[in-house]
Amino acid sequence: MRTVKWLSFLSGIVLIVCCFFPWVVIESKNLVISGMESTGTSFGKPGYLHLFFAGLYLLFLMFNRVWSYRANIFLAALNAGWALRNFVLIPACEGGECPKKQLAIYFILISSLALLVLAFFGGKLSSKDADIQ
Repeated sequence: MRTVKWLSFLSGIVLIVCCFFPWVVIESKNLVISGMESTGTSFGKPGYLHLFFAGLYLLFLMFNRVWSYRANIFLAALNAGWALRNFVLIPACEGGECPKKQLAIYFILISSLALLVLAFFGGKLSSKDADIQ
């Protein structure tokens, strides 16, 4: 595999793993919010959508077809938008209480943006270059 595919795979794994780590801590309510656990808030479970997008991205990364590269650009853009939304909305100050951002929410944003950038350099984008058999 090319280096870009390995970096994409690594970024996808980092994104998936960081969904299980704490994103923010709200000390006044003793809440630790992660992508999978957000009890006591109205955030839902934002990590599930990251898992879905990253899982499909990693699956399509294994195919050497034009449609899979194009789908990866689309999935990476959706994932980056969702990560930006989570980075802005979840640690936002509310009612005079500002949650403390944890390291995982930064890694979520960085790895999502890395997936987006690497998706553009990932492979063939024209059908005449593809190995269509």
